[in-house]
Amino acid sequence: MSQTTTPTFGKWRSIFWPVHTFELKKFVPMLLLMFFINFNYTILRDSKDALVVTAPGSGAEALVFLKFWGVLPVAILFMLIYAKLSNILSKTKLFYTTITSFLVFFVLFALVLYPARDMLHPHELADKMQASLPAGLSGLVAIFRNWTFSLFYIMSELWGSMALSLMFWGFANDTTRVSESKRFYAMFGIGANLAMLPSGELIKYFAQVGRTAPVGIDGFSLTLNSLTLLVVGAGLATMAVYWWVNRYVMTDTRFYDAADVKKSKEKPKMPLKESFAYLMKSKYLLCLTVLVVGYGVCINLVEVIWKSQLKLQYPNPTDYVAFMGSFSQITAVITVLMMLFVGGNVIRRFGWGKAALTTPVVLLLTGVAFFAFVIFREQLGGMIAAIGTTPLMLAVVFGTAQNIASKSTKYSLFDPTKEMAYIPLDQESKVKGKAAIDVVGARFGKAGGALINQGMIAIAGSAALIAPYTAIIMIAILSGWIAATRSLNKQFVALTAQREAEVKTPAPAQAVPVEAKS
Repeated sequence: MSQTTTPTFGKWRSIFWPVHTFELKKFVPMLLLMFFINFNYTILRDSKDALVVTAPGSGAEALVFLKFWGVLPVAILFMLIYAKLSNILSKTKLFYTTITSFLVFFVLFALVLYPARDMLHPHELADKMQASLPAGLSGLVAIFRNWTFSLFYIMSELWGSMALSLMFWGFANDTTRVSESKRFYAMFGIGANLAMLPSGELIKYFAQVGRTAPVGIDGFSLTLNSLTLLVVGAGLATMAVYWWVNRYVMTDTRFYDAADVKKSKEKPKMPLKESFAYLMKSKYLLCLTVLVVGYGVCINLVEVIWKSQLKLQYPNPTDYVAFMGSFSQITAVITVLMMLFVGGNVIRRFGWGKAALTTPVVLLLTGVAFFAFVIFREQLGGMIAAIGTTPLMLAVVFGTAQNIASKSTKYSLFDPTKEMAYIPLDQESKVKGKAAIDVVGARFGKAGGALINQGMIAIAGSAALIAPYTAIIMIAILSGWIAATRSLNKQFVALTAQREAEVKTPAPAQAVPVEAKS
């Protein structure tokens, strides 16, 4: 891989904008690609929660069942299809096919499935099931009762895994050098979080349109239709930017060598079963899997309890989605500040290991603080009343602060360091290993947290009663995450040094036969 000599940056410019002027041709389109993908993810993430949590007969408890019995199986199915298609289609065709499939579904949901929900949802049968099952299984019944909402939730979750984690980061890992990744990857997150500002504002605007709908008109349907148009528009923009990068950037020898283009187009032929076996045999990929699964489990353990409080505070779907729009905006602002002042600087100054350890440490501190309040808030009744609020509202505020802290750290440090870890790997591990880790591993992490919550909710009866046990489990998982990060850091440093040595060392010249000399 050819190396381009770059000018020396000024001290402050290198801290806040570590991108050279000539690199803007490559960096800006990748930033836009991240922007449009995360623009959609923000809208879909906030809409799916509002649909499922506020649906008839549903609540936050439905999420823990949905993540395990819905998202995880479909994620496995998608990965099987993706692995099969990766051996048939070119990478560009695979990208367009994946994005188009999602856009078609979201249009179908807004125009057909949601308007026909009363006819499609089996409420009477669900009522009979609920009457014969324990109260702790109400979330499972809610998935069946509102099955079209559940399907929307699953597809929205998979957009984050397929479009963002797999398609974007897979493309970035194929086209970015390790030296560039130290400067680019944290900055890519700025594009993702800048997208949350307009998307959050648009969510609030169209939620207000729904609130003021005339009598007899379904306000949330108006909101959903408007948001779907935005999703389709951003999806088309995603494909347009991807085409431009392939046409005008990946043909520029300053950014990409011809040998690398050929190598990136090679399709790995390892069957899926063997790729999983390889994943289990690779200590490097196994440690990376622990990081991804650990984040998914921990964030889910906290989110379910937070969203159970949020549903009580905002039972109306338009109010719920409006709050989530504000939440996304605040998260975006704090994350961008984290990226500018913390993310890239921590990676460059302190190395991959310390940067990767930041996320589990932040989750540990903020998670313990949130659970401590939820568990002991009854003892703080006098103090809560003195500041003029309610225990419920304060629980929402504490949970919101915890989620903002964990997500901003994820976007500014966890995602960049995770993606950097793929770069030194061979092409086989990048494609098959990344698909297994980012699609199924990430979903298994959330499903694992959901399964833990399922068991506890089935016994306790509600999400509000499981906080003490959830806190203990979260601390144990974070301990394993930290240990895996330390191990992976040693392997990453060694493998990166090996790859850089291979690039710098020229291939030995072929010996010239004696006969040829004469």
